[in-house]
Amino acid sequence: MSEVALNETNLSTSEAVSRAALLKRLRRTDQAFRLLTRAAVLAVLGLLSGVILALIIGSVPAIEAFGPGFVVTEVWNPVTEQFGALAPIYGTLVTSFIAMVIAVPIGIMIAFFITELCPLWLRRPIAIAIELLAGIPSIIYGIWGLFVLAPFLQKHVQPFLIDTFENVPGLSSLFEGPPYGIGMLTAGFILAIMVLPFITAISRDVFDAVPAVLKEAAYGLGCTTWEVFKHVVLPFTRIGVIGGVMLGLGRALGETMAVTFVIGNAHKVSASILAPGTTISASIANEFTEAVGDLYTSALITLGLILFVITFIVLAIARYMLLRLQQQGR
Repeated sequence: MSEVALNETNLSTSEAVSRAALLKRLRRTDQAFRLLTRAAVLAVLGLLSGVILALIIGSVPAIEAFGPGFVVTEVWNPVTEQFGALAPIYGTLVTSFIAMVIAVPIGIMIAFFITELCPLWLRRPIAIAIELLAGIPSIIYGIWGLFVLAPFLQKHVQPFLIDTFENVPGLSSLFEGPPYGIGMLTAGFILAIMVLPFITAISRDVFDAVPAVLKEAAYGLGCTTWEVFKHVVLPFTRIGVIGGVMLGLGRALGETMAVTFVIGNAHKVSASILAPGTTISASIANEFTEAVGDLYTSALITLGLILFVITFIVLAIARYMLLRLQQQGR
């Protein structure tokens, strides 16, 4: 064998060895990355399981003492150690509902205005202003709500609502009582302002994803802007819009400090949305540091467990709705 042939053979052998070493190193790297991602998923699942387990363990004394009646009992008296979660649950659901009623249509309309009707030079400033709302700390919202929004509602809005619906059957009880300023309606307004950026931002992104040819075809057929929005944009983006609404609802259900400032923190159930009330998160924030005794502490932890269950149910319903919409779209 000639020297040239030997050199070519050695070169091919060394290339094969280098290629094999490279492939082996890449396999090790890929395996390590796979294990790392799996560990991250397991860590999240472990953390979630730990939170649930801690809530369940902490809730055992209250569950043993009050049983299922804890959920439907309104009394909350730390002195006699009689506790019930009905008022916080009611306040949480009512304030979140008020927030969604206000924020969802406004957020969707703002998103459509930005994507379709707003002048180009004004789109970016409006988008930045809305995004800044999401960055304001909740305690700032609470202070503003207590010293600005609540007096305004007490002086101008609540008296108008009371006088307007005073003799309307069904609505008179919803807007009755003295205008306190603070209360569930005020808390709902604050929550609506806080969740508005999330709904608007997600709706704007999905509206931007609508193919221009669909809207141009609708306009070409003579549709108005409202008809294009109703029959083209919303049906095409309904999955994304619902996702944004559910994200906002999750924020509203768990908001603490802003609601604590303006809701009145009264453990009572009232048909009037103008009356003071409380929420689960506000009750925990107000009383946890002052809780004396295992039963009092356990009652507050049980409230946290109930809030976790409510949030889980809301997310499960949202996921089911999205799956149904995806199946209908196929």
